Amino acid sequence: MTAALSAHELIARHRSTLDPALEAIRTRAYWSPHPEHPKAYGENGSLDAAAGKAAFDALLGSRLDLGQPGTDDWVGGETSPYGVDLGVTYPHADLDVLLPAMKAGQRAWRDAGAEQRAVVCLEILKRISDRTHEFAHAVMHTSGQAFMMAFQAGGPHAQDRGLEAVAYAYVEQVRTPDNAEWTKPQGKRDPLAMTKQFTPVPRGIGLVIGCNTFPTWNGYPGLFASLATGNAVLVKPHPRAVLPLALTVQVAREVLTEAGFDPNLVALAAERPGEGIAKTLALRPEIRIIDYTGSTEFGDWLEANARQAQVYTEKAGVNTVVLHSTSDYKGMLSNLAFSLSLYSGQMCTTPQNLLVPREGISTDQGPKSYDEVVADLARSVDGLLGDDARANALLGAIVNPDVKARLEAASGLGEVALASREITNPDFPGAVVRTPVIVKLDGAKPDAEAAYMSECFGPVSFAVAVDSAADATELLRRTVREKGAMTVGAYTTDPEVEQAVQEVCLEEAAQLSLNLTGGVYVNQTAAFSDFHGSGGNPAASAALCDGAFVANRFRVVEVRRDA
Repeated sequence: MTAALSAHELIARHRSTLDPALEAIRTRAYWSPHPEHPKAYGENGSLDAAAGKAAFDALLGSRLDLGQPGTDDWVGGETSPYGVDLGVTYPHADLDVLLPAMKAGQRAWRDAGAEQRAVVCLEILKRISDRTHEFAHAVMHTSGQAFMMAFQAGGPHAQDRGLEAVAYAYVEQVRTPDNAEWTKPQGKRDPLAMTKQFTPVPRGIGLVIGCNTFPTWNGYPGLFASLATGNAVLVKPHPRAVLPLALTVQVAREVLTEAGFDPNLVALAAERPGEGIAKTLALRPEIRIIDYTGSTEFGDWLEANARQAQVYTEKAGVNTVVLHSTSDYKGMLSNLAFSLSLYSGQMCTTPQNLLVPREGISTDQGPKSYDEVVADLARSVDGLLGDDARANALLGAIVNPDVKARLEAASGLGEVALASREITNPDFPGAVVRTPVIVKLDGAKPDAEAAYMSECFGPVSFAVAVDSAADATELLRRTVREKGAMTVGAYTTDPEVEQAVQEVCLEEAAQLSLNLTGGVYVNQTAAFSDFHGSGGNPAASAALCDGAFVANRFRVVEVRRDA
């Protein structure tokens, strides 16, 4: 296969991005090569806002032909949470044809080495970045995120996570040298001398099972971690969020072809309505790596049944915030209100349980009772979302009927401190937009426990009255241990309480944010610096992203020879 992009050209083009990425994961300092602001695009070949919207509009009602082998049908059926019928159709694959074709290109990809694989991945990410405006509309109209969130989280932040995975993959592969000269003294006899060759070899085909809410942000780490370590990657999107990952596959196949590699190293597995091919794929012997984001039930099934594969899951948990005391009461309320409202709470990191002592908390505005804290938080959310235009920009749309049903059922679980209200989106009248609900629960009552110890994904939070800070800490421990948590937050001015909460998070392996009152929120993580999940509690079996996330996607094979 003739390469239009030589290895030398790609290294010259992208080594200047790879090296700062390697430094960023070492220092954990802020760094990103992907601009967050929409106005930064439109030069050097990237699409500006108008061109990106036009490119997205041109996709509607089209057939996205990826040129994959084994296509036996065309499938589709995505409808935007904003009420738009996308009408895009995708290739449906005969797996007995597609999977062998994917394996065929792995030898050349393996032999290319860690650096060439890394820069090919960076070229894919660069071309995706150039189309960020187009991808933003694709993410918006499959996930229900508001445009700015879809632009940032589905664009530069997702691209950062992909690049981060490439950087970790590169580090782990070059940890062992390609060659070594080995000499062992033997006293009066001649020394033993050998040459040793070490080659990172892929496990096989990686399967990425995409999610509905964050198709690129959650999909890119596994995709690029597997690809950069030499594996072919089959992408199985969520049936309601195919388009962003299908476009990603399209770009990857184009770059692989231009770089002289088999485009079938990356392929799409779209499905017919109700087909449910994830289980079928997960048990195929060719699938040796699985990356999954979604429900605990299916994540547990994968871990128990896909025994031939290395399985990385991000499932679900019950995220908790302990409210004990604060030196910035207004800032605390504002920060929490934003965290509860962003994307209608449809994030695996959104707080659900707010643990508040019955006797209240101490603040810079004096003592506040439990009832006052909850009422003030409700007013803060109301104030944040009081203007419908701002509310639409923060909330986005409810992604599926299950979230809407949970939201509507939540008001029957306890005393409602903040009722959810319906908001009309003038641009998209078909969108289902709802503000969050806050429900008061008594942590000592068994019927309340059934509610707050279960995940209620969506714009639902529980203000749980507890007897003391010590009780809050113990409830936090039990929640993380039994249900898992992607995030934990705490507000306290007491060093002993802070230490107690921190100790729980260290022992139960939960990521902790303390006393957030400014522009950083508990449900947001930054690539190259923050770990998303820990892999140490039931919410997830892996962290995005660390060495453990990439190192077992390949093995090192040694060839020894007498010198």
